Amino acid sequence: MVKFILLFVFVGFMFYSGYSNISRSRTVNDFLLGGRGVGPWLSAFTYGTTYFSAVIFIGYAGKVGWGFGLSSLWIVLGNTLVGSLLAWMILARRTRTITIRLNTMTMPQFLGARYQCTGMKIFAALVIFIFMVPYSASVYMGLSYLFEQIFGIPYIFAVAAMAALTGMYLVMGGYRALALTDFIQGLVMLFGIVMLVWYVVKAPEVGGLISAVQKLSAVDPQLTQVIGPPGWLPMISLVILTSLGPWGLPQMVQKFYAIKDEKSIKPAMIVATGFALVITFGAYFTGALTRLFFHQPPVDALTGKPTVDLLMPQLVSTVLPEFAAAVILILVLSASMSTLASLVLVASSAVAVDLLPTIAPGMSEKLRVLLLRLLCAGFIVLSVVIAVVKPAVILSLMALSWGTMAGSFLAPFLFGLFWRGTTRAGAWAGILSGFAVSTVFSTIYPAAIPTVGSAAMLVSLLTVPVVSVLTKPLPEEHLDHVFGKRAAKTGSDLHCQGAHINL
Repeated sequence: MVKFILLFVFVGFMFYSGYSNISRSRTVNDFLLGGRGVGPWLSAFTYGTTYFSAVIFIGYAGKVGWGFGLSSLWIVLGNTLVGSLLAWMILARRTRTITIRLNTMTMPQFLGARYQCTGMKIFAALVIFIFMVPYSASVYMGLSYLFEQIFGIPYIFAVAAMAALTGMYLVMGGYRALALTDFIQGLVMLFGIVMLVWYVVKAPEVGGLISAVQKLSAVDPQLTQVIGPPGWLPMISLVILTSLGPWGLPQMVQKFYAIKDEKSIKPAMIVATGFALVITFGAYFTGALTRLFFHQPPVDALTGKPTVDLLMPQLVSTVLPEFAAAVILILVLSASMSTLASLVLVASSAVAVDLLPTIAPGMSEKLRVLLLRLLCAGFIVLSVVIAVVKPAVILSLMALSWGTMAGSFLAPFLFGLFWRGTTRAGAWAGILSGFAVSTVFSTIYPAAIPTVGSAAMLVSLLTVPVVSVLTKPLPEEHLDHVFGKRAAKTGSDLHCQGAHINL
């Protein structure tokens, strides 16, 4: 009974958040970025809750913890220091400044304006819309597995219910509704993950922190080594994919567009980093301990095959008391709703903001906001269809999406923010090389998708500067508009001083 009451309260808050923000989301800027007026705490929590969804608690924590044991904590270090701390420290201020200067609200708009290329904007929009779908589907899958285990709700019904809830508050309230709910959801996640670790560590199968290490070593000594059984290459690939990848993901850098001022960046960075540390440690540490509760992964009732995606749901349903299990369900629901809302918003904007105005210019602001709302609903339906089909394990779906988008956008975005010498040809080379590596090799080697995604990012990061050095630079007038005029040597000498940029 307790779990149904908590679920009812959660759903009620989602509805209130969406309804109360309808009147504040009348322009595209309001709907996508909250009018660029989101404060530090909301910005930090919406970054963290978008970063960590049901995929980390169900897919990643289960599969990675089962395979790597305690060495999966390397991912905690990477996500905290690189994915959160350095991301805010390096990207936030520059992203906000240049996107305001270029009057851009999305990744495709930024790439199109930075490199003066409409074709690049259209290609980026198509990549985002297409590859956001499997990521969104992976979140639905992870969440529905948990609902099935704790509530006994059939998988298909759980998927449909989550889709309806996401659409309800996002379509009504846009980014403002997302940011408001993310703050509350983030608090729930922090409370829930502490509770999860507490109950799992206190369980008889574990018997405390020291005992946990000893028992894992007894199961397999490699589970307590610096690098677990799969080896160093898969581990490094996962760290790169999940830590550096967010730097090029549209739904993540969107948070830097929306923050209200530069003074808000430092406190947001501190909060987001602390949030990442707590959430990732709790998820991967408990995932590693699943070896003490199961001899083999549970069997999926629909497919009749063992699946690591059920490890964490069954752990929660069997080890935790009813109240704690309900809190964990709301934790995962909170993380998933935030991620889903961000994915839907970014994917829908790829069509309504980036593609349609190019094809049919002159649309009114009211029509564009209406199209955004309709496309949000359509994207949710498409993701549900993929989730119902269940084409692959959750980890593979997410890794394919992250690898392709980060491989395509990370290098052109990063170099485009910091290096005047990045050329249009260099940006195209980075986009196409990262995209090709991810899509082609993921098809050939589906078992190595995380490694392929990491390789796609690294190839793109090498390709962009090499091609840029060899190709024609963009006009100086345009670069001055993007970065500001170069510092003068003297009062009469207007030549550049090295690579210094005034922002």
